[in-house]
Amino acid sequence: MARIGGFLLVMFIAIATTIGLAFFLYTNELGRLRDAVSRGSLVATLDIGPIEYADSGAGIPLLSIHGAGGGFDQGLALAADLVGGGFRVIAPSRFGYLRTPIPRDSSPAAQGDAHAALLSKLNVPKAVVVGVSAGARSAVELTLRHPDKVAALILIVPALYSPTSPVAIDVSRGNKFAFWAVSAGGDFAWWAAENIAPSILIRFLGVRPALVAAAPQAERSRVMSFVRGVEPLSLRLPGVNIDSAPELHELPLEQITAPTIFISARDDLFNTLPAAEFAAARIPGAKLVVYDTGGHLLVGRVKEIRIAVRTFLAGAGLIP
Repeated sequence: MARIGGFLLVMFIAIATTIGLAFFLYTNELGRLRDAVSRGSLVATLDIGPIEYADSGAGIPLLSIHGAGGGFDQGLALAADLVGGGFRVIAPSRFGYLRTPIPRDSSPAAQGDAHAALLSKLNVPKAVVVGVSAGARSAVELTLRHPDKVAALILIVPALYSPTSPVAIDVSRGNKFAFWAVSAGGDFAWWAAENIAPSILIRFLGVRPALVAAAPQAERSRVMSFVRGVEPLSLRLPGVNIDSAPELHELPLEQITAPTIFISARDDLFNTLPAAEFAAARIPGAKLVVYDTGGHLLVGRVKEIRIAVRTFLAGAGLIP
């Protein structure tokens, strides 16, 4: 009996030590992440309210509009990956993300107006506009409502309206757990899954884990940077909630006159290709680039996308 009691005591100490170490690592990491997102951005005071943004680089102005789970930091990373250098990147945090609060009207149209107001505040008469995933909604609204502000429109894995096959997400058991973590604002749950079962979060971000596992190390690192980039989740949750319940409807896309390119993948688990096809068919002269594989994060396609985007911009006379 004493031997069993000693064994249980050792087990208890081991479990307590493991939990204590995990909690220490988590709180350390969370503190570092909170500190990181408190730097590198500014807050503009606009009529609609405060808008957080980063302003980085020099060259042609480029408005980088992030997707769900993002913020100004994701906007900067996406611009660097998918467009490359030679641009002055303006990356706002959309409504409900990081230091941008939710105004009374949080619709994509209001967000599009906020993008225009931010450009005006920064004395930017016109910019190349990149909208990724859920960020494509306000990018389109900006282009429709303020066409003079948009030199070209680049929509990547766009979470837009489709009449027959809407953007959706797989409801597997792993995604249900990820939904729970997001709904609860679960910083610890997201952090734990990232360290114990990252494949759950990779699938939740719209990519088949097997595709990532087979990719080169640099690409696996890029994907994991997006997984980590959702942290601290609690600072992005209000925005995620807005993006998760969109009221999508058909827009007068035929009125868009800016040069436009769409990029998507057939295996995007968020099913953005039908929306990209539908919208591209309605915007005069729009170009559509489709990859067979890559998922929502376009794994393994970064170099190809950068070439496609820069070729498109050169064709529009915006870069040499």
